Amino acid sequence: MGPDFSALNGTSIEQVIGALLTIVLVAAVASLIVCGICWAIGSGTGNYQMEAKGRTGVLIALGTAAAAGAGVALVNWLVALGERL
Repeated sequence: MGPDFSALNGTSIEQVIGALLTIVLVAAVASLIVCGICWAIGSGTGNYQMEAKGRTGVLIALGTAAAAGAGVALVNWLVALGERL
């Protein structure tokens, strides 16, 4: 299983999960960029609330990207385990 945008037509469960994980990774990277910009603007202008929200968003986006990456490994492991049964 791997990330693939073209697999949303529902041909197999591995392809659908791969497509959904791709969407999650793209959303996490986009969120990371936006929150990083907010963190920088808040820090530069002295707006501590914007800085704190940006920092929180960056940490959540990093955690989401890490969880999605670990999800790929977990699903691959489960598929391999299911084939051995």
